[in-house]
Amino acid sequence: MGKKREIISRAASAVMTIIMFASCGQVKDIAYFQDKAVDRPEEIDLHGGIVIQPKDMISIVVSSRNPELATMFNLPVVSYQAGSEIVTAGAQQRLLGYVVDNEGYIDFPVIGRLHVSGMTRWELSDTIKDTLLDKGYLNDAVVTVEFMNFKVSVLGEVNHPGTYTIEGDKVTVLQALSLAGDLTIFGKRENVTVIRELDGQRVFYNVDLCSVDVFKSPAYNLQQNDIVYVEPSEIKARQSTLDDKGLRMTSIVISSGSLLVSVATLLATLLAR
Repeated sequence: MGKKREIISRAASAVMTIIMFASCGQVKDIAYFQDKAVDRPEEIDLHGGIVIQPKDMISIVVSSRNPELATMFNLPVVSYQAGSEIVTAGAQQRLLGYVVDNEGYIDFPVIGRLHVSGMTRWELSDTIKDTLLDKGYLNDAVVTVEFMNFKVSVLGEVNHPGTYTIEGDKVTVLQALSLAGDLTIFGKRENVTVIRELDGQRVFYNVDLCSVDVFKSPAYNLQQNDIVYVEPSEIKARQSTLDDKGLRMTSIVISSGSLLVSVATLLATLLAR
């Protein structure tokens, strides 16, 4: 009986050893930044901010020491409840925004049509401030511009795929993947795709998370409405292509194997008595 236990113990140890070696062999496929240079500082490319594009929604708030004068340059604050909107006081309030038209313009109170496409939010802020000063409307205006619809979508082999709203105007591909709960074990880290639509064109970028070159990619800093897609590994692809018949056959084989193991164990116990 003791010899049988020793054989079983050795077999279990052998199986665990094989699993450990197999796992170690996969580290090169899942580790990020494998070619990093430790303790060697690198220059960081400064992010100039995303630019305004047609269909964007932006908020513009003009402040001044004279609130009454500043009011005519601001859109009303809308109160809303259960999907309805009314311009009255309420518990929940939302600032209305400007939607950039297909030609890149917005209609700004008093000033009129402004071409804003291609500007960063800071450039637009300075443009409005200078216009208010030049026309003699306000000489102490403070103009705050924010994006209201900065969203990115993360799809594929991530733990929490979906569309995420970004506060501010900066998000990197790594931060977007972090919002989506990181890649699953089946995601191909060396082939992450960023899909971008800009100036009427669609561009595909490949990003390699296993290399520090990811920081130099033009897709490292995401733009509004970018789509990040994580391709599944070959193992996951093979699993996904199994049809129902194959799955049923696998289930039958596993069940049959379990039954045979149980019968063999029972026979061994009876013979040992």
